[in-house]
Amino acid sequence: MFAAWVGYLLDGFDFVLITLVLTDIAADFHLSTATAASLISGAFITRWLGGAVLGALGDRYGRKAAMITSILLYSLGTFACGFAWGYTSLFVARLVIGLGMAGEYSAGVTYVLETWPTRWRNRASGFLISGYAGGTIIAAELYKWVVPHWGWRWMFWIGVLPVLVALWVRRSLPEAGDWQREIGAAGPEADRPNPFRPLFAGRARAWGNTLLAAIASVALFCVFTPVGTGYVPWLSAVAALCLIAFAVQLGGRRGWLLYVSLMVTVFCAFLYSWPVQALLPTYLKIDLGYDPAQVTDVMFYAGFGTMAGCWLAGFVGDRFGTRRAYAGTLLASLTFVFPVFAVRDSLPALGVLVFGLLALGQGISGILPKYLAGHFPTATRAASLGFVYNAGALGGAVAPVLGAHLAEGMSLGRALAVLTFGLTLVVILLVGGNVPQRLGRLVDRQAPDDHLVPESGGAAAVPSETDRGGPGAGAVSPGSV
Repeated sequence: MFAAWVGYLLDGFDFVLITLVLTDIAADFHLSTATAASLISGAFITRWLGGAVLGALGDRYGRKAAMITSILLYSLGTFACGFAWGYTSLFVARLVIGLGMAGEYSAGVTYVLETWPTRWRNRASGFLISGYAGGTIIAAELYKWVVPHWGWRWMFWIGVLPVLVALWVRRSLPEAGDWQREIGAAGPEADRPNPFRPLFAGRARAWGNTLLAAIASVALFCVFTPVGTGYVPWLSAVAALCLIAFAVQLGGRRGWLLYVSLMVTVFCAFLYSWPVQALLPTYLKIDLGYDPAQVTDVMFYAGFGTMAGCWLAGFVGDRFGTRRAYAGTLLASLTFVFPVFAVRDSLPALGVLVFGLLALGQGISGILPKYLAGHFPTATRAASLGFVYNAGALGGAVAPVLGAHLAEGMSLGRALAVLTFGLTLVVILLVGGNVPQRLGRLVDRQAPDDHLVPESGGAAAVPSETDRGGPGAGAVSPGSV
């Protein structure tokens, strides 16, 4: 837990840096607010690919190997940001960060959830994701000391430090319990699951899916950069169709609807949370005129609010159930949305309101890994979770750009409030109504309620991949979890 938590803390530190120095970068490179916001989106463009590839690596070779690889990727990508000479070079470095961050989520989540006792797995999920909030707090504290004295580039150069954590993980830690029992000890490497097998079943399908991946990547790049100006709706549709095609193939004939509906749920979750998470520093500096020290103070409240919310979410999830906790906490968060953007002259009051909003609205994402992971068996959990979560995470790429564009017709604060309130309601309906699983059971009536929670009396009734018709069919039977 500690190793995965530290990895996720440094992941949060590396990722949030761009939001803190966005105005400095925009000034240096002469970028508009919307163009600068696309740098935040850059890391999301490659997340779907990183989540799937590094997740598959974790399913086949172990959760630890995938976690080490992901830490190295996002650390080196952050370090490269410090050497950027313009918009394009910085955008490319952000693509590398996206690959690593995606892998860290799927690897770290499965590593912890498959090690902790069943009755505490919401708690484990909440504790783990709180590390991300801790990273944002550290980044905010460093921001007020580093940037005024040495400039924004030093913030990124400090971000190479997680490499040391990767070396420690490689040297000292064991493999995840569930994976080691079911996959690692099952036999030779050739018999281990290959979640990508459905994508490469035959030469024609292999070439077709390679082309699909290229088209999706190019389309997303054009959508979130000036290259695609004037064609964004069409390019977005092309990218969405490519990702849905992958979801259908990975899910198989009995799991495709579940995969697609979970992608949509995560997409909406990012749309409600990331406008505030990505553009709060910009709102504080531009709309409220706060200086770096004041921005740091508010981000401190925000970071600790998210961290406390993750801890609370874990306990509430174990007490009342994952879905009830998720929907109920989000409903309570709505009371804070508009008051946060109504306060202007009182930093303490704003801090308290931001703490409450982030604790309830963002903190509940601490049990999102548990909610998603429970839909997938051990044999393909990392790849399935990695793809579904990170394809849906494209909502985080859309959110800051959407918020910036809405702010062209209204104040940035009002735009953030409207997006957050409206999309939070949508997520409450999707999760609280158990919509993904209800849709999934239209094509797979035997799917268990939760693969992470054994049925009473013994092992969970988890059907084999052959029965499910899902990824890795015929490669290995997931067995009991």
